[in-house]
Amino acid sequence: MKIRRAVIPVAGKGTRFLPATKQVPKEMIPIINLPMIHYVVEEAILSGIEQVIFVTSSGKNAIEDYFDRNFDLEDFLIKNGKIKELEMIQQIGKMVEVTSVRQKEQLGLGHAVLCAKDIVGNEPFAVILGDEIVRGPNPVIKQLINVSQQYNNANVIGVMEVDPLETYKYGVVKGEFVDKNNKTMRMTDMVEKPLPAVAPSNLATPGRYIFRPEIFDALKVIPKGVGGEYQLTDAINLLARESEVYAHVFEGQRFDTGNIEGYLNATVEFALMNKDSEEMMRKIIKEKVEKYKIK
Repeated sequence: MKIRRAVIPVAGKGTRFLPATKQVPKEMIPIINLPMIHYVVEEAILSGIEQVIFVTSSGKNAIEDYFDRNFDLEDFLIKNGKIKELEMIQQIGKMVEVTSVRQKEQLGLGHAVLCAKDIVGNEPFAVILGDEIVRGPNPVIKQLINVSQQYNNANVIGVMEVDPLETYKYGVVKGEFVDKNNKTMRMTDMVEKPLPAVAPSNLATPGRYIFRPEIFDALKVIPKGVGGEYQLTDAINLLARESEVYAHVFEGQRFDTGNIEGYLNATVEFALMNKDSEEMMRKIIKEKVEKYKIK
């Protein structure tokens, strides 16, 4: 079955980026000249997604506005002969169908996904976290859709290898590989932020999922978990006990732009990967290395 919709939770307060996020949504902070959320939505579109559902909170209107048309700005650009810029912002306004739903209380990722139930309806869908960017020739969600279709439209979680000492930062999966390349496993358990000594593996999810609508039934019955919130991990475990859930080791370079270090890393990497800014960034890095005598 074709997957048409992607749920993107963006209701978090972005406290790691204060004071910038006092008025500006974290997801709208730019990496070079595009906000973080642009890259996430672009991945969805390149994966065949037709509708994006933002799960928002108070003060997040700028995200939805970004993907809308701005006729005042378009008129200004036309009058000033800025045709290149005009075409660029018009294209953003036509990228994808966008809708949103409010998460009125911050009750966890599981609750955020459940908020989108009425819009998603009774069909499979994708979930993409709004501050996790993965770059590569094959979009991650497209990779997961292919795996889902291969295994009878199953639930699929995107995972990556992490430093075994850093499992406490992620949801970590357990299971047995079902393919000869050891890329796809039948998942039996998922543990939220386990300490390295008890982690079932070093395969962790950075926030890419394909779900059948039955995930909503699981989200309705799970109790509050870690941090007093409704954890998506708990609902996934419930699914794994009742039906098939697969974890797939995706291809691509992941950037955690939800923290300062990851954001800075992404900014430098993206500038070096872009032919229009590569030379400029190399020059800046060289000058700073010499100025501050960095070894």
